[in-house]
Amino acid sequence: MKPNTVSTGATFALLLSLTACCCVGKRAGTPSEELFNGRDLSGWNHVSANAATPLNAVWTVQNGIIVCQGDPVGFLYSERAFTNFRLLVEYRWAPGQKPGNSGIFSRIAPPIGALPRCVEVQLMHGNAGDVLGLQGRTIEPNQARFFAIKAHPLAGDIAGVKKTQDHEKPPGEWNRVELLAQDGNYTVWVNGELVNEVSGVEIVPGPIGLQSEGGELHFRRVTITPL
Repeated sequence: MKPNTVSTGATFALLLSLTACCCVGKRAGTPSEELFNGRDLSGWNHVSANAATPLNAVWTVQNGIIVCQGDPVGFLYSERAFTNFRLLVEYRWAPGQKPGNSGIFSRIAPPIGALPRCVEVQLMHGNAGDVLGLQGRTIEPNQARFFAIKAHPLAGDIAGVKKTQDHEKPPGEWNRVELLAQDGNYTVWVNGELVNEVSGVEIVPGPIGLQSEGGELHFRRVTITPL
């Protein structure tokens, strides 16, 4: 399932090197920015497990909403990189359809593939709010609710912290996920309720990503406040 990523990976690395220095230095109080402009996917790039799959076969914008078909596995990622930030994402599973799997990626690192080295806030139905380090991304193991999976066939070595409680809305209704990434700490709220506090997260700059991984999913807001 590994896409042809030679040119994409090179472009990603260049974007990361150009943006990392300016994003790391952002101070608290920086105005919020809409990463999704409500009209199109300007400012985003695309990676798919099938390199022949065009962007619009998976990701489209319809009536001010990003629509993700969920297949094949892959993700959108922002052209800019961030280290410390507040992030607000509003999403729902397609009304009338079975909910599936997805996630919010951050601190994505090259080499880039369909499931990259990154930190993920899980959106899989029933697990929204779990925090995972994929492809060996470090999370401190000595904390409550920690788990590890070795050599996952797609995500490599996984380190994770389970959510404390479930606050998802029923499939088809809009959910609001808020993430505070501050140095080695990740704090996650789902629909206004604190569901996870994670320490010892690897501190590196990287883009924000929205994942395609099974089931039609909609996003209507992606707002970031660099810190």
